[in-house]
Amino acid sequence: MLGNLWQRLRGKSRRRRDAEASSNSVFAFAGLGAVPVGARAPRSAFERFDAPLALVAAALILIGVVMVYSASISLADSSKYTVTSTHFLARHLLALGMAFVAGAAALSIPMTTWQRLAPWMFLVGLALLTIVLVPGVGKGVNGARRWIPLGVLNLQPSEVMKIACVLYAADFTVRKQDFMHHFGKGFLPMAAVMVLLATLLLWQPDLGAYGVLVTISMGILFLGGVNGRLFAGIAATLASAFVLVIWLSPWRRERIFAYIDPCAPEQALSKGYQLCTSLISFGRGELFGVGLGGSVTKLSYLPEAHTDFIFAVIGEELGLAGVLTVMVLFYWLTKRAFEIGRQAVALERTFAGLVAQGVGVWIGVQSFVNMGVATGLLPTKGLTLPLVSYGGSALLSTITALGLLLRVDFENRVLMRGGRV
Repeated sequence: MLGNLWQRLRGKSRRRRDAEASSNSVFAFAGLGAVPVGARAPRSAFERFDAPLALVAAALILIGVVMVYSASISLADSSKYTVTSTHFLARHLLALGMAFVAGAAALSIPMTTWQRLAPWMFLVGLALLTIVLVPGVGKGVNGARRWIPLGVLNLQPSEVMKIACVLYAADFTVRKQDFMHHFGKGFLPMAAVMVLLATLLLWQPDLGAYGVLVTISMGILFLGGVNGRLFAGIAATLASAFVLVIWLSPWRRERIFAYIDPCAPEQALSKGYQLCTSLISFGRGELFGVGLGGSVTKLSYLPEAHTDFIFAVIGEELGLAGVLTVMVLFYWLTKRAFEIGRQAVALERTFAGLVAQGVGVWIGVQSFVNMGVATGLLPTKGLTLPLVSYGGSALLSTITALGLLLRVDFENRVLMRGGRV
């Protein structure tokens, strides 16, 4: 009898181990990492991934789909476009589909592999920024040559470079950790890279993208431990360089003057027209908006209503309630990216932590600039609202970056449960 009881107990223990191994193998599917038998298996999706982060990103994406359709439906009647009322919505959804594939691919690749790929990604980005300047290859719109036509998608190399810059700056900071207080060995190589990027991007020209790239790089260097005095001096130098570039460019200088008083009689129908119309949109929206689809300024009055100024359409149709909702979602997303980064650094995964925080800097700064421009807080500059505005390359790069962020969080969770990645 005792022998039979012992055999039954051994059989139950064996079946339990087999079930744990099966659960762990399911958890490790698609290359997401393995959890050894000794580690506690996750009980739900909320333990495997940061589900609230994914839900917030999904909310912003859904808001974007609705508002892109609302802001672009009237463009079918515009003399500037020869399209159907669903043209921009269909292209937006197609770009979203490609972006989700890219995001899933980013999520499935370990951060150690991303670290090895970082220098090569940066070289690919530089190559694309060079190719777009070649006559006959790069596509020009409104005097700017920023796109490479690929049939179903117009690829914007500066968006690819944002991902490459996050990875490269994080990898550079890790490799040069012992020299972060040294100007020549710590900062000068990165400064040379920034000068090269400035040359390529200002030829397009795309000062806004360059500003985002500089902010990402400087943010990662700061978070990586660069000397405080050195950082302050470099930041002051960069700010002075931006002011000089703006002052030496007459059309950029006119934008600054228009920003000071966009609705003045001499500005309202020229350089201040876009901002003045945007402010009218927010004024019409009041607390709860005029209703979805009810915007008047999008009817060929507000230029780029579905891209750079989609936040103004949100303000008009959804009111202050809609504006605050979008702002809170972006704040939470940025805050969560920094929390994931700090958690990774605490687990001695500096590269992964800096990548997560770099993504937070990118999304936080770009969303702040876009909303600041639309509300008149900042001078007019062409930057899309991440995850919300129409734009295939922007969606592709931002959702890929979110895939990286979820990967960092996933690996954090595996390590904290005693697993390995």
